Amino acid sequence: MKGSSIRTVNWSRDGVVLLDQRLLPTRERYLRCRSAENVARAIERMVVRGAPAIGVAAAMGLVLGAKRLPPKNMLAFRRGFERLCRRFRATRPTAVNLFWAIDRMRQVVVSSDGNAAELIKRLHREAGRIRDEDVAANRRMGALGAALVPRTATILTHCNAGALATAGYGTALGVVRAAHEAGKRVTVLADETRPFLQGARLTAWELKRDRIPVRLITDNMAGHFLKEGDINLVVVGADRIAANGDVANKIGTYSVAVLARENGVPFYVAAPLSTIDLGTRTGADIPIEQRSPREVTSLGGKRIAPAGVDAEHPAFDVTPARLVTAIITEAGVVRPPYRRSLASLFRRAEITRGRTRPASKMKKTPRRRRAASVRATRTARRTKH
Repeated sequence: MKGSSIRTVNWSRDGVVLLDQRLLPTRERYLRCRSAENVARAIERMVVRGAPAIGVAAAMGLVLGAKRLPPKNMLAFRRGFERLCRRFRATRPTAVNLFWAIDRMRQVVVSSDGNAAELIKRLHREAGRIRDEDVAANRRMGALGAALVPRTATILTHCNAGALATAGYGTALGVVRAAHEAGKRVTVLADETRPFLQGARLTAWELKRDRIPVRLITDNMAGHFLKEGDINLVVVGADRIAANGDVANKIGTYSVAVLARENGVPFYVAAPLSTIDLGTRTGADIPIEQRSPREVTSLGGKRIAPAGVDAEHPAFDVTPARLVTAIITEAGVVRPPYRRSLASLFRRAEITRGRTRPASKMKKTPRRRRAASVRATRTARRTKH
């Protein structure tokens, strides 16, 4: 099978259609969102997840929201669009692709002096470009990453960085797919990825669907297999990469990186340029989303911890750049020192407005304000649940 036929995010005649990833692998159901608020809630509730897919979904959600703004009063239209942008910015604080996509859509409105009808058409085209560019970037990234994979290889993954986490094909799993399509004999060991089980529910599901050999392991087995020499390389995705090469990814990634370094196994990160945030100096500046403790104390809707026992649930951790062997992007593979190589990557890449605009041009949020925002998010989620 060439690539993957999974469509995570798509248009319908009356809205946006999202594959409800909460129900996989037992049910394949599509959720129809008819408003911007429907899309925003779907992002918050993990109907759609994965940094690139979140960005695409938000762009499409902004189109739905724009259609409901007053068409005859452009001042009110622009103010309403700013409110929509703020709503989507608040959905997930860690994944920088979300903010990148919102900024692209916002730039369409800021730079336009036409009427509302024409503006909505432009927004629709821009959202479509964001989706199509993501798939194209993933395919280029996969081809570049496949060159790093031996002819016969066992690859360890963590979380899900496949077609389900993107508009199609995948980042880390894009590397796996490209190697498989090139005729290489690849087998994937998929970490189950507690507490949301993206590896067990999603990665294993889409690899099995594409007939790529996969075996599931629990997170605490990774060290054993790395030490035994059963793994040739690790490939993971990312939700944000700082200017110095520090990588924020699903919680547990840092542990895998430490174990890979200890056992001399290459640790690769596959991510598009839109995930690289040159405006964030180091991983210490990346806000870490705190999700509901119930996702830790319960499993499949059933409580697994004693009543009254609380839990912590940081959704992401940060892997220091020194543990990353290389970062695979659609514009090339870069290696340490990352502050220099990432900056050079952006200088070399063909960067145009509305495509791979450097994250360094994004508006920076003061570190203190980001920390307060994360604390507020944590408090709100605990109260909600």
